[in-house]
Amino acid sequence: MKNLYHILRLPPNAPARLRPAHHLWMSLALTGLGCCIGLLTLVFTAYTSLTLDARLLLDRFLRKPLLLAVNCLFPVLLIWLFYFLFRRAWAAYSCAFLITVGIAAVNYFKVRLRTDPLLAADLRLAAEAGNIVGGYELELNNLIWAALGCYFAGLLFTLLLMPRGLRGLELRCFGAASCLALIAVALAGPFSSVRVYWLINNNDLVNQWSPTENYVSRGCVYSFLHSAGDLFPHPPEGYSRDRGAAALAAYPDSDIPPERQVSVAGFMLEAFCDMTDFPALSGVEGVRRLYEPWHALEERSVSGDLLTNIFAAGTSNTEWAFVAGYSDHEDFRAPAGSYAWYLRSQGYQTFGSHPGYAWFYNRQNVNEYLGFQDYRFLENYYGDYMDAVAAVCNSDSFLFGAELDYLEERIKEGPCFSFSVTYQNHGPYESDRARGAVFLTPEETGLSLESCAILNNYFDGILRTIQAVEEAVQRLEEMEEPVVLVLFGDHKPWSGNGNSVYQELGLDFDLSTLEGFYDYYSTPYLIWANPAAKEVLGREFLGDGGDFSPCFLMAEVFDQCGWEGPGFMKLSREMREATPLVHKTDRFLKDGRLADALEGEDLEVFQRFLWAQYYREHEFKP
Repeated sequence: MKNLYHILRLPPNAPARLRPAHHLWMSLALTGLGCCIGLLTLVFTAYTSLTLDARLLLDRFLRKPLLLAVNCLFPVLLIWLFYFLFRRAWAAYSCAFLITVGIAAVNYFKVRLRTDPLLAADLRLAAEAGNIVGGYELELNNLIWAALGCYFAGLLFTLLLMPRGLRGLELRCFGAASCLALIAVALAGPFSSVRVYWLINNNDLVNQWSPTENYVSRGCVYSFLHSAGDLFPHPPEGYSRDRGAAALAAYPDSDIPPERQVSVAGFMLEAFCDMTDFPALSGVEGVRRLYEPWHALEERSVSGDLLTNIFAAGTSNTEWAFVAGYSDHEDFRAPAGSYAWYLRSQGYQTFGSHPGYAWFYNRQNVNEYLGFQDYRFLENYYGDYMDAVAAVCNSDSFLFGAELDYLEERIKEGPCFSFSVTYQNHGPYESDRARGAVFLTPEETGLSLESCAILNNYFDGILRTIQAVEEAVQRLEEMEEPVVLVLFGDHKPWSGNGNSVYQELGLDFDLSTLEGFYDYYSTPYLIWANPAAKEVLGREFLGDGGDFSPCFLMAEVFDQCGWEGPGFMKLSREMREATPLVHKTDRFLKDGRLADALEGEDLEVFQRFLWAQYYREHEFKP
């Protein structure tokens, strides 16, 4: 027992012969603690998704040695790195635990609240994340308390049984440098390897087309680190600058004839979708009446569905797909080609507004990079009339009115492209009781009181959004200047933690089926023209515009106006003919069916489209 004491604690008077045994003990203990941290993150991961069997998933984790290895490797390397830096096992353990389990905990709440996993790119939006999370309720459940218990148990273990730190500055520097090198090698090797990613799949347990389920099925630590590759530019396969330039040069720009120039006013509606698309709600009288004015406007417009890349979050993805025409893009850090820049080249004034903070999604810079001459936010306009909370609750009527006032003022100087992003009705929605109008009840729907409260509060905002749209249409009808109005939703709304409301509505979101894909990703759009615009363009703006990805929406606007547009838009039209869906999950639509790949000429068009898109994003000069 005395020797064991000396091995574990190694007091200064311990015999030198016991030092190797002590170092072995410290090595095994540190590595074991790192593995325990990794295993704890897998427990977090298994219980993250409400749609997956946690015990079955955890059992599968434990049966896959490679999956265990890639999820434990990072905390093991971290605990050794901090041990070399601080010389104390308790400090090394605490840092490794807080970082690694912190990733798992943040991912747990992000998926539970927004059905969206934590990605490395989210670190760029840390301030935005803090603002968003403030509106949600974080439940400190048994899993969180168990994790805290594990932390303090491990801390006590290190304090009692691992007190002696490594001596020698040179040795510690060498050890820390080695750990950093191993972390870099791991990030460049197994964590970024496509082969490893597919070797540790659990596709028999999850829907392989669900990004969230794919993420969860591989362990959140590994999946988070695997996503770090998206922090860096990724040219499409086969891309070169010359190929990108050639793909774009094959389609010269066409000017808009001055006599056919009309102003375009676009509004992207926060979390706006048509809930009557769901059978469980289509027969509810209150819900049906709510959407009647919207349906009536669709009958007077060109309308259809957008098949977005996002669900319940990620507004800017749909926003910038419309403005720029990109099916995919990186963070905008410099001017990039867009349809706003093209319209500016045609003599259009470009502006818009959003009653939220300018720093959110870095809009104050990105909008400038995409060609907007001025943009109004809370800081430089809306803050004089409302705060962020009021903007979420009730701002659409003010926004539409203010933007049309500005349009009428600017249109005297020439045609305008106005594009605004609404903020009203941003989730989450209160779940304790309806705060406004009541559209449905548990008695008539069979839904829980909580689900009815969430839906009623969502619908109350939608009611005021539709009223604001009606007022805007009436005002535009009376304008002498020609204006085309474009309205569309950015994504489906948040609807309960873990999509609880959607589950009660009987939606399984099976993304392998077209119906499930629409249920999850579709939002409505419409293109309407006032009488003056119809006269100038000689078009009625009626009928079915088709369903497609948001990157094709501006091309549909140009088609309805009879404009050819810039060269990239011409290539975009060819892309839409090959497939109206170009999705982040690598899904396409062919002959009305979901497809996993394109072939032949369609594939060639897709490659040219990606090359031109990447070139346009990275080589654009205003």
